Amino acid sequence: MFKRLMTVAALALTMGAVACTAEVEEEGKLPDVDVQGGEMPKVDVDPANVEVTTDTQTVVTPEVNVTPAAP
Repeated sequence: MFKRLMTVAALALTMGAVACTAEVEEEGKLPDVDVQGGEMPKVDVDPANVEVTTDTQTVVTPEVNVTPAAP
């Protein structure tokens, strides 16, 4: 019941949106904007000390036996 109601509501909204028409009566225009110079903030950054190394490890994996099903 709820699913049917949602479908009908979605259909009604779609029909309402399709039935609208719009005509441009007057072209728009972007506003004029003047930009003055500014100043970037001063930031004191202490970067983290990161040390990257590599290591070799042996990983034991289980043995998997696959037997195909009989036809």
